[in-house]
Amino acid sequence: MDQDKLHLALISSPGMGHLVPVLLLANRLATHHHLHVTILAVTTQTSPVESHLLSSLTPSTLIHLIQIPSPPFSHLLLPDDSVVTRLAIMMREAARAIRSAVSAMPRRPHVLISDLFSTDSLPIADEFGMQKYVYVPTNARFVALTMYLHVLDKEVEGQYVDRVEPLVVPGLVPVRGKDVPDPMLERGNRQYDEYVRMGVNFANLSDGVLMNTWRDLDRRSLDALKCDGILRPVLKVPFYDVGPLTRDGYPTPLEGIEVIEWLDRHPVDSVLFVSFGSGGTLSGRQLTELAWGLELSGQRFMWVVRPPVDGNAKDGTFFTAGIGSTGPMPTFLPEGFLNRTKDRGLVVPLWAPQVKILNHRSVGGFLTHCGMNSIHESIRGAVPMIAWPLYSEQRLNATLLTEELGVAIRPEVIPAEEEVGRVEIEKMVRSLMESQEGKRMREKVKLLSLSAKKALEINGSSYKSMCEFISSCEMKMKSA
Repeated sequence: MDQDKLHLALISSPGMGHLVPVLLLANRLATHHHLHVTILAVTTQTSPVESHLLSSLTPSTLIHLIQIPSPPFSHLLLPDDSVVTRLAIMMREAARAIRSAVSAMPRRPHVLISDLFSTDSLPIADEFGMQKYVYVPTNARFVALTMYLHVLDKEVEGQYVDRVEPLVVPGLVPVRGKDVPDPMLERGNRQYDEYVRMGVNFANLSDGVLMNTWRDLDRRSLDALKCDGILRPVLKVPFYDVGPLTRDGYPTPLEGIEVIEWLDRHPVDSVLFVSFGSGGTLSGRQLTELAWGLELSGQRFMWVVRPPVDGNAKDGTFFTAGIGSTGPMPTFLPEGFLNRTKDRGLVVPLWAPQVKILNHRSVGGFLTHCGMNSIHESIRGAVPMIAWPLYSEQRLNATLLTEELGVAIRPEVIPAEEEVGRVEIEKMVRSLMESQEGKRMREKVKLLSLSAKKALEINGSSYKSMCEFISSCEMKMKSA
């Protein structure tokens, strides 16, 4: 290892949605800026897809991967603790193993970058004379809200979701109560305390925050983070917009040849891709309504189906039967659904190569849960969306897509709270795929896709922002 070259260590919490952004940042730093990177990935029972990513997304000799087994922490949990609480406690308990891993490195990193759940490990950087940053792979509005939450916590009484007036964060579009991230839904829940702590750590424990976004996606929020006279003194640290970092060009597990061959047989912009991500699951009743809505729309579709959250699937039938199976169906799909839609629909169990699909010429729409990885991949593929937010910050993301950018439509109800009926689903699908509104969204997302590409090119806004971050780190390294 070149002793004069900047060396960065990135901490990742478990789960595809957390692991992928960290791996992509590591690859960007190594392959485009030729820096040494060590990934400290805290793992649980890694799925085959995660295992493949851990190998395929780190092809550079400049990247070193250290897997850290999840520490015991169940004794610290309460029965109703949320995923946010569990991850925060797990990563806090993992700090000791992360410190040991850093201490054992023959050449210690100059910079430690935590993901949003591992900020309690940032003091390790002080012990070893390292710089310390946070990487938050979301939009800038989420970052600003998270970091300003400790102020709102003191100023706002009652539950945020019960407020008639939106929450005001200086410089930002006001946040409606129904759009707040999950940890803000109930102030008495332990995940709320963890979330407040997280935002405070961003400002008080780090030297700066990196975000997986770009200027044309997040202009107003980025201006507020970087320039607002009221917000800046509260947030304190510099911000770097370095995205969109996506899986374009990286290998994917299972090539999905049958899926691509099926898409090849259909006209340009004619297929709706339906997928709720690696963690997105619906109830059996909602899956039934979705099936009816897709069928009634008369549109071509490719649907990645996962077992319902309420256990209404018949084990060992559809989910092991393979692509386009017409064998025994679980109870949540209408009887005869596959036969009736076989000429224009493809149902894929569990997984499909999403990046390849969204970049295929025949795909003209994406029904998505609005995770940031999926949003970025859809925009990079110039595909407009039906926004179906389920959890986390996805309602904020859906509002950005529909109300500020105009590249998506969304149900009138909140899918996490109410069932979306087949009539509304049919209406949304038809609107996206065949109406003038859908065509306008398709043109807007094409322009946004071009801006995303330009942002990452030399002299692009995100490339320059990354260079500013690296330059600051190198200057501090040389002066240490």
